[in-house]
Amino acid sequence: MVVPLMTLSESKMQNSNTEPDAKNSQVNDPSKQSFWNERWETKQTGWDIGYASPAIAEYFSKFSDKEAAILIPGCGNAYEAEFLLNEGFKNITLVDIAPKAVEILRNKFAGNSNVRILCVDFFTIGEKFDILIEQTFFCAIPPGKRKAYVQKAADVLNSEGKIVGLLFDTMFEKEGPPFGGSRIEYEQFFNPLFNVMMIPCERSITPRAGTELFIELQKK
Repeated sequence: MVVPLMTLSESKMQNSNTEPDAKNSQVNDPSKQSFWNERWETKQTGWDIGYASPAIAEYFSKFSDKEAAILIPGCGNAYEAEFLLNEGFKNITLVDIAPKAVEILRNKFAGNSNVRILCVDFFTIGEKFDILIEQTFFCAIPPGKRKAYVQKAADVLNSEGKIVGLLFDTMFEKEGPPFGGSRIEYEQFFNPLFNVMMIPCERSITPRAGTELFIELQKK
């Protein structure tokens, strides 16, 4: 049987029906740039606490090597970077996949030679760093990519480099992001490539009290 070719008008009708679905799938997929950019464009940034995490700020207030190469992936408004600059750190790289977030960052840090801002996917970075600051990035990526995150973090860190920051120690009722987890789960992911230190965070902001782990993970 010969199947007749679609007319041009039929083809357009089919495309008009399928293209929105494809677009919607991109917008609803937290591994895609469009997902995060739409949230920045529409100001759906509920993860933004408005200042550097107290636990992270306390850690780096005691960190002596101001020349350390620091990476902050999924950095958002990068309040931690502002804190680091005030503390005298001189080699900070900010990464976000959302063009709107990067536009805001480039305005915020315009003319500051101690900060680089990259609009790239974390999983494509090819440089090396001494420290990776983890602040609501791990919980933002789909859980199926957590093993890949651990491997990539190890790849971008120098010998004995560290991941420092916070992870959620809770599960969420609503579908993520954020995606929750537990210390036992995280240890299974990180133990093969890192020496793991995870403790209940004592300096969480009030809405997150009792639901966070402070982490210092040193590359093996």
